[in-house]
Amino acid sequence: MNKILKNILIAIEKKGYEAYIIGGYVRDSLIGKSSYDIDICTNATPKELINIFPNASTKNLGGISFKIKEYNIEITTYREEIKYQNRKPIEYNYVNNLITDLKRRDFTINTICMNKRGEIIDLLNGIEDLNNLCIRLIGDPSVKLVEDPLRIMRAIRFATILNFTIEENLLASLTKYSHLILDLSSTRIKEELTSILISPNVKYGLNLLETTGILKLLDISYDNLVPIKNIEGMYAQITIGYKLPFTKVEKTNINAIKNILNEKEITNYTIYKYGLYLSKIAGAILDIPQSYINKLYKNLPIKELKDINITPKEIVSILNIDYSKKISQILSELEFFIISGKIKNKKSDLIKYIEQNKARWIHE
Repeated sequence: MNKILKNILIAIEKKGYEAYIIGGYVRDSLIGKSSYDIDICTNATPKELINIFPNASTKNLGGISFKIKEYNIEITTYREEIKYQNRKPIEYNYVNNLITDLKRRDFTINTICMNKRGEIIDLLNGIEDLNNLCIRLIGDPSVKLVEDPLRIMRAIRFATILNFTIEENLLASLTKYSHLILDLSSTRIKEELTSILISPNVKYGLNLLETTGILKLLDISYDNLVPIKNIEGMYAQITIGYKLPFTKVEKTNINAIKNILNEKEITNYTIYKYGLYLSKIAGAILDIPQSYINKLYKNLPIKELKDINITPKEIVSILNIDYSKKISQILSELEFFIISGKIKNKKSDLIKYIEQNKARWIHE
């Protein structure tokens, strides 16, 4: 048990309350993974918790949160949820019983608890499912999945990242209620889909999404997908009709990677046009050595337009014309030929090329 986490549990117990670490941290520690998002459950109320941790932030659903070093701590009060609306429990009661709180949660592997001594408390057979590499829902799927459809995506996400199977009855229920994911916000769908796509087990995750009908619901298709660690590179390999809330930068990068993949090669001009970062992402998908891409970039005669060894003012003087869009067109042509190696980026060579094409440019 980490000393920081132990001291948090001790601080709560000193005031006469129970406290256990629960969920992802415990699950991950049992399978040898590190985790820094810490969930703690207790029979102390939010008001009592804020007295113990006065610098914490209060949470909407009965609890507090704060950060210590690398750990993000969330502490919630035992409760039973009575009524849901739009995924949110709008009616719930605080309780003084750990097992009641555990039964409201989603999957058995997320109900394993740890006390201040590092001892494991497993009241819903989560360790058995962990050992059997199985995702099992707590309670009736027709109730649990309907009250919070995010559990549908979470089941597939956990199965993917942990490389676990989904219990047979749960898998059937995920398929039956899959349409409910369309009630989720596009942001939440993107978050879950992103976790699936970035996993080394992405192909397994996509198979689960297909089996449950979710690929069809989101209008997702793909072909010859190559798993890589970059999420923009993963989104570039799929076609998705459902509108996800990508940022402007994400859209630009994804489209650029798609363009490079369509070209099926990486040249000097590819790297110049799209940059080293995006070229290397596409290169990983195309199985082009990163060392080769780095060498191409290093040997580029110019890295950007301003590196061309002639100014717009000099072009105007040579052609004896006024400033116009034509100057930009000429610079773009010079840029292409320099990158392609057809012209050297020497002022004398550039002047010579401009003079040779003077008649063409003046009369265009």
